Amino acid sequence: MENNVIIDLKGISIAFDGETILDNLNLSIHDGEFITFLGPSGCGKTTTLRIIAGFLEPDKGEVIFDGKKINGVPPHKRNVNTVFQRYALFPNLNVYENVAFGLRLRKLPEKKIKEKVHEMLALVNLKGFSKRHISSLSGGQQQRVAIARSLAVDPKVLLLDEPLGALDLKLRKDMQQELKAIQKRLGITFIYVTHDQEEALSMSDTIVVMDEGKIQQIGTPIDIYNEPENAFVADFIGESNIVDGIMHSDRLIEIDGKKFECVDKGFSKDEKVDVVVRPEDIDIVPLERSMLTGTVTSVTFKGIFYEIIVDIDNFKWMIQTTDQQAVGDVISLYIEPDAFHIMKKSKYSGLFGDYSSFSEEFDEMSDVNAVADENA
Repeated sequence: MENNVIIDLKGISIAFDGETILDNLNLSIHDGEFITFLGPSGCGKTTTLRIIAGFLEPDKGEVIFDGKKINGVPPHKRNVNTVFQRYALFPNLNVYENVAFGLRLRKLPEKKIKEKVHEMLALVNLKGFSKRHISSLSGGQQQRVAIARSLAVDPKVLLLDEPLGALDLKLRKDMQQELKAIQKRLGITFIYVTHDQEEALSMSDTIVVMDEGKIQQIGTPIDIYNEPENAFVADFIGESNIVDGIMHSDRLIEIDGKKFECVDKGFSKDEKVDVVVRPEDIDIVPLERSMLTGTVTSVTFKGIFYEIIVDIDNFKWMIQTTDQQAVGDVISLYIEPDAFHIMKKSKYSGLFGDYSSFSEEFDEMSDVNAVADENA
């Protein structure tokens, strides 16, 4: 086992009512890492967190913590602590006593408790709040108290289950920065669960993308975004055009009956593949530089760019550009060789990447429903 691996999950499987929730999951988590489990509702990310915490026992597999198997060890005897979306604070205790709660259970001297509580309140920017009642605090302040309480007992690992889900957007973004700063300052392992791709990209050292109880990809935010391993990952992280292609040879891809230079290699000759092109990597060019030509079917102004849907032979592509276009315009497109990302075909092929049915309102409704499902 590597020296700096703090948690090893080996062959973890669990089912509820005959439905598989985690399917032979293997994952190593390193000391001092900010790692995020990312995926849609029901993908198994919270279940994985609960298994690490000790709230659930896997049907199969081993949970190794600091080199020791901890299957069967109750939550309070594991050197981990959990911050939930619903803060689980004690309303009858003030801020000081909430943060001191775990320390009192450990029967620390009052002087040590006082030092630690004030240190933690300073860490989460709540100096001077110790006598406040929980009911007088905003949602963001309550979340800080929950974080301070969890960190006061010096866990080696902090588990965070959608901890910012109940906050409004601006506060959420502020807290993302603060949580990352706290983790860097303390140097302990943070394991974070979210379905918010932007949150995962902005905070994590490592992202674990999950779907249907399986890990789809593990990597840095840059790797996950720039080199998705399958159509699910490409679609879940950011916007993606995902089209059918044929890899004729190294660095030569065919899309829509036309051959283009790319930078990928290592595929079989004439292998059918999925091709990802991010909307921001497509340039609108004069006709003489055209690689693909299409008709604009919708234009949405997004503030710093326009989001344009273009029909290319009945496949709807998304383009993000600062060039203003009008619906009905026929435009010419150019894609650099390194903007083609070639992926092997998977069970997700053909399910994503065509913006024929794209609707932001529908996307937002889906997000709201996902949150409601997870909070149910």
